[in-house]
Amino acid sequence: MRVPALPRSEPLVDRSPPEVRTSRRRLRACHECDWLVALPPLRPGEKADCPRCGHTLVTRHFRPAQRSMALALSALLALAMAISFPFVSFSIGGIGNRIELSQTATTLIGFHQPIVAIAVILTIIVLPAVYLLGVIWLQLGLLRNDPLPASRGIARSLAHLNPWMMADVFIIGALVSLIKIAEMAQIELGMSFWAFCAFALLLLLTTQSIDSDWMWFSLAGEPLAPEGAKTGQTAAPQGLAGCATCGLVNRLEPGRHSHCRRCGERLQARLPQSLQRTWALLAAATVMYIPANVYPIMTTTNLGNSSPSTIIGGVVELIQMGSWPVALVIFVASVIVPVGKVVALAWLCLVVERSHELNAATRTRLYRVTEFIGRWSMVDVFVVAILVALIRAGSLMSITPGPAALAFGAVVVITMLSAMTFDPRLIWDTPLPRRSRAAPGSTRQGTPG
Repeated sequence: MRVPALPRSEPLVDRSPPEVRTSRRRLRACHECDWLVALPPLRPGEKADCPRCGHTLVTRHFRPAQRSMALALSALLALAMAISFPFVSFSIGGIGNRIELSQTATTLIGFHQPIVAIAVILTIIVLPAVYLLGVIWLQLGLLRNDPLPASRGIARSLAHLNPWMMADVFIIGALVSLIKIAEMAQIELGMSFWAFCAFALLLLLTTQSIDSDWMWFSLAGEPLAPEGAKTGQTAAPQGLAGCATCGLVNRLEPGRHSHCRRCGERLQARLPQSLQRTWALLAAATVMYIPANVYPIMTTTNLGNSSPSTIIGGVVELIQMGSWPVALVIFVASVIVPVGKVVALAWLCLVVERSHELNAATRTRLYRVTEFIGRWSMVDVFVVAILVALIRAGSLMSITPGPAALAFGAVVVITMLSAMTFDPRLIWDTPLPRRSRAAPGSTRQGTPG
């Protein structure tokens, strides 16, 4: 469905939110509990939450296209500066080294760690740049009231890229790295470091500025809701499914692969073999976590003496140096988070069929936490990448990556995939019903966007 054109003097992005341009119900099925609700009219700064589990369904922003365009352009400019100038330098005993941002990945290739190098360059530069270019392409078309070619495919890709962009995690890794060597050498931060800090902040603001509901309505309108859809009930028993990408509620076709009428994403009432896949990935993460802790994650050479260091050994060294806050960050990110995530997801898989509505909400909140914290375990991998590139002063002082870097990076990726394969709607499939339920629509006032 093509959005009706407005006069050029009244931009689509300013004057025509979805609530104004359609008079029929706009249904959404919660991605976490499958509750079917009708979206209420929303003003800028408001959000609609699921009345059953509290998951945010839609967040309305003020001037969404202009905001996202400005932030994306600023972030892309900051990234260009971060790539173009020196990142950080160190000196000790008249010997030093200066690196650029890209060298934190390319140096690893020389130490036979190409997979870790690819993961670093993808998560901090390539995927964020692709994301920002996609946002600019989309919003440029919407500002012109004429979507550019391939806009729907790009819009689908944005949601899939979001979890794998880790510029903010890299900044924490950089700070940890600098604190670890500050007492041994003189550190000088380059313009690239500050530009990358600005880039990480602007990238985060860009991702938060995307009004997915408004964007998809502007790209492809709002097809009619399926006939007979009843709000205040779960969608699956009605033969309905909400699209995880654009949010549109579609009717599933029995015995056939169904796709969203608006964005083309494949539809499924529940993720197939969700528990089996989650168990398999958790088992793989557990196996990989053993070499990640047994083998050294890096080897430090100081005055000709080499000292391998495991993850736990690095934490102990930081404590002995008096850097308790940094040691705590590494311990939480490298030990507590991956172990806690595996335990939490395993427990959710075990109890998913014994949920009732009083604890389903708590278990859903636990799932949200495990899904959010998984990426922060990459801090240790980024610390290794930065130190290996920076500390290269021969036998006087140098750092080389150990085999545990690859194993630990695999643990982070696998646990993130395990959270993605777990379907939180299974928690709500067999709960005991309450006698009273909340209304099938809810709004909560937010700060003006």
